[in-house]
Amino acid sequence: MGKVLIPLVEGFEEIEAVAPIDLLRRAGLEVVTAGVGSRQVRGSHGIVVEADALLADVVGDSFDLIMLPGGPGTRKLMDVAELQHALKAQVAAGRSVAAICAAPTVLAKAGLLRGRRVACFPAVEDELVGATVVREDVVIDGNMITSRGAGTSIPFALAIIAHLCGQAKAEEVARSVVYRGAMQVQ
Repeated sequence: MGKVLIPLVEGFEEIEAVAPIDLLRRAGLEVVTAGVGSRQVRGSHGIVVEADALLADVVGDSFDLIMLPGGPGTRKLMDVAELQHALKAQVAAGRSVAAICAAPTVLAKAGLLRGRRVACFPAVEDELVGATVVREDVVIDGNMITSRGAGTSIPFALAIIAHLCGQAKAEEVARSVVYRGAMQVQ
């Protein structure tokens, strides 16, 4: 199966990280959570998560997809030079990236959104200069998957699973957690 990197920075949105981590692992994907500066990372609602590694130790590894959770900590992710470099290299190599809520702003800072269709949290729409914002739960544009916020975390994760493992696996995982929502993907 595939390998996914999920960087975690102080102030990340817990649902947008933990729900996808859980579902991607259920699908059999290798998920590496990587803390920025510390392996213990406090989310925006005070939940502390122990990351698998430090970002600095794994950022140079090869991943099939890099997934960015949103939340107030997103602004900090924008300033992590090694992550910006990794995102550019990921896309240049034809590999996938995914971002939810405010995290598409990190992709924008890396210069990866020009001409792309993206979904994001409504409050950051104006920051995605050069992108076409689509107000759907999940938007897939080639090797880029984006989503709107905490409430779309499950369909976002299922879209990543479908992208990396196939639609049948995404449907299997959805059934296993009794998810019945429409997978609204544009």
